[in-house]
Formats: sequence, structure tokens, C-alpha cells
Amino acid sequence: MKKSIEPSKAAYEALTQEGGLSRRDALKIMGLTGGSAMMLGAPTSANAGSSSDKAVKIVIVGGGAGGIMATARLRRAAPNAEITLVAPNETHLYQPGQVFMAAGLYTESDIQKPNADFIPDGVKWVKDEVTAFDPDNNKVTTAKNGDIAYDYLVVATGLAYDYERIEGMSADLVGKHGISSVYLNNPVAGTAKGGVATAQWFRDMRKAAEAASPENPIKVICTQPDTPIKCGGAPQKILYLSDDYLRGNGPAGGADVSKNAQFSFCKKGKTLFGLPGYNKTLVEEVTPMYGNITDKWDHVLRKIDPERKVATFEHTYEVKGEYDEDLQEYDMIKKTEMVEMEYDFIHVVPPMKPVDAVANSKLGWQKGSAKGWLEVDMYTLQHRRYENVFGIGDILGIPKGKTGGSARHHGPILTENLISVIEGKKPTAKFDGYTVCPLKTQYGEIMLAEFNYDGMAPSFPVLDPTKPRWIWWAFDLYMLKPMYWYLMMRGLM
Repeated sequence: MKKSIEPSKAAYEALTQEGGLSRRDALKIMGLTGGSAMMLGAPTSANAGSSSDKAVKIVIVGGGAGGIMATARLRRAAPNAEITLVAPNETHLYQPGQVFMAAGLYTESDIQKPNADFIPDGVKWVKDEVTAFDPDNNKVTTAKNGDIAYDYLVVATGLAYDYERIEGMSADLVGKHGISSVYLNNPVAGTAKGGVATAQWFRDMRKAAEAASPENPIKVICTQPDTPIKCGGAPQKILYLSDDYLRGNGPAGGADVSKNAQFSFCKKGKTLFGLPGYNKTLVEEVTPMYGNITDKWDHVLRKIDPERKVATFEHTYEVKGEYDEDLQEYDMIKKTEMVEMEYDFIHVVPPMKPVDAVANSKLGWQKGSAKGWLEVDMYTLQHRRYENVFGIGDILGIPKGKTGGSARHHGPILTENLISVIEGKKPTAKFDGYTVCPLKTQYGEIMLAEFNYDGMAPSFPVLDPTKPRWIWWAFDLYMLKPMYWYLMMRGLM
């Protein structure tokens, strides 16, 4: 049965009223919507009242969600500080909304607002990009404005998409030759090409499926790379929503033509989700519900031929070797092969990497699997070697936390700990690894996957967190965005 995707009109209109809303009004509305605020996670344990009146220089690099939230919080916590935000983007993008753009439920303008709306009074905004970090001399170098000195530094650069790591692939191919990628955006220009292109990809796929047949179905591939990525659930969101779109459950409706398509989901590893409870639901309930999805384990996209519409994957697997009499088991030998797969439509999630300015500086991890990512303590978010440097958001080289929900939890931890250091104290507030993934399993339902360093961490445990629910869909689609604009970006929650 088709699920309703209509909002609570009163709640939506109240949250999106002209001119924004007060924190008190927003909290009232959230209370009236059955605990929907729980999607943002439990309140942090950091002390929101921590403050310093010292006249120090704080530089914040990056104007995305993490950088803006840090700016708002630090402006209140350090009223006498000279705060400089270095960020080139005039437009702020609500990046989680790109998936809803793909699904035909948002437009590009729905996720755009002027960045000036969120920068507090008294903050100096340098509309430039940092090209180098020099933590030994407490300064950053910008592309057009020279060096900027600081007493304390907050790194909030986000990450970079590395489409070119896939041979034959580039960002310019998105929207051509059956290729899409919902991630693609240009923060400086304020555009969300990935959301626009993937919405068209949905429509083109449906048109092709309508002309196909079960005997000669269209071939659709969705990929996930073997690097850390922003919002780890997004590859599956596109997989499930595009398949459900063919079933006629999108806003365009239509007959069920999903039997005329075959989907392949290609990723590293042999699970759909790293935590068993969430994985069990995806493997035993969600994937079988569609019936036309094949999981290609340990298949990582390495090459694409757009003209021929052929994708080449590196497939790793194990075979039995000799039998060990002492251990009474077979030696397992790791093998690798390159596998070509034809496609009509392919959704490419690019490999992702730390931005070059951080990776090429002394601030990045110097070795190991986290090399290049910002080297901070996983709990305090303070740099492990430079005590006056902190980080927030996707750039962090920590086990979890590349989501907007994580950045929201980073904000108060970073603020309290930075204020402590300014006041000559040791940082004591701790980030618990909180991450939230509203995994869209179909139109009208979301499995709200919340977890931290210790495992599953549901904010509202009375509801089984592994069960997809309409309430989370309604909240994510209709309420989270205005809360993001009016509360989160102002450091109010």
C-alpha cells in the first residue's frame, strides 16, 4: 500500500512562517509532533553556559554547517573575542536536502539561503579560501587576502569529492550518459547540481523502464566507494527511493514498472550497515521488499566508460588454499579480479578525501588509514599536537561523525573545550561519537539509525529504532530543514 507523504500542515506552516521562528515556538511545535525532535539526538552533556571574556583572536575556517554552528556558539561564549570566519561561499546549502531533491520533493531553491543570514553580528567574514595552514606560527594563508593570524583556530573545511580517482570519471559527466551523483554541489557558487541531475535521472529511469520489459529490463547500478563518505546511508537512500519511484510511489505516481529494472548495489564489505540491528532490517526486510536488487559485495568502482556504458569494479574475494592439519582449517587466499558491468543508469558516489590544505599541512594525521584527515582527539575534538586548534564536522579524522547531526553534537563540545583552553584549563567535555542516519527505505518511511562509539544510541528507545516509520519521514521532509535554518545554524540546539 502506498504510504502518505503529506505533512502536518499546521506544524509545517508554523515552522516555515515568514521571518523564521523563535526557539520557544519551535520547541513547542516539536513537542506537539510526537517527539520528532528526537531525530536530532539527545541533548549534549556539554555546559552551554561556559564563557570567557578574554580578548583573544579566533579564526574559523569553513562556512558550511560545522563552521557556521561553531561561529554562532563561540560568538555568544566569547563576546570579547575577535572572531574571523574565512569562507568563500555566499550561499549556504542544506546539503541533506539533495536526496529529497532527487526524489522530486524539493527544488534547488528549497535548500539555498544567503550565508549572511547566519553569520552573527561582530564576526569578521573574509570571503576567501584558506590555501595553507601554519600551526607552528599560528596563521593561515588565504588565496586573496594573505596571512591571517590567530590565537585559536577552528578547522571546519568539510571534505572533498574525488571523482577523478575513478578512471574515466569526472564531475562534468554527472547528468550525462546515464550517470548521476546526488552528492555533487558547488558550495562557492551555491548550486546543487547533484540533486538536480539525480531528479532527472529518476525521471529518465522511469521512462526507460516503462519502455522495457521483465525479459529485457534496464540495468541500474548504485555504488559506494571504499573511502570514508559524508552521510554513509546516502548511497542506499538513492537505491531504495529510485526503485520505489519505479513502483509509482513518487510524487509523479504511475504504474508499477519496477519489474522492468534490475538493480545492483556495489560496495566494499559484506553488510549493508555496520550495526547488526539496522543491518538485519535492511537485509531481511527492505531489500527483499523490492525483489529486484542484487547486492554485489566487495565490488568497488575503479573505472567507467561513459560512451560504452560499462563500469569496471575491483572485486575482492577469498578462495580455499591448503588444509592446515594443526589448525584443522583451510588457509584462505585473498584474490582480486576486475569485473566489467554494463549499465543503462549508474549512480556514482565519489571517493572522498580531506581537503588538500589540511591534508598537506601538519594538522592532518601523518600516517595510517586516517592520513590527511584532521588529527583531533576523538572525544575532546582538540588537536592532538596543537592545543590551540580544534575541529568540527566532516574533516575530523575520528571513527564516526561525518553527518550534520554529528556536527550539531560537535558544536557544544568544541565550544566548551575551546573556552576551557582559553581560560587555562584542560578540556573535559567529551563527544560520544553520536551519528544519525535517517535511512530512507521507501517513499513515506525512514529507519532512524542513531549510534555512537559504543553502538546503537536511539534517542527515543521506546520505539524500535530498527523499524522504518512514517513519523521520521514526515519530520525529516517537513520539519528538519526549517529547524536547521532557524535553530541549528544559530547554535540554539
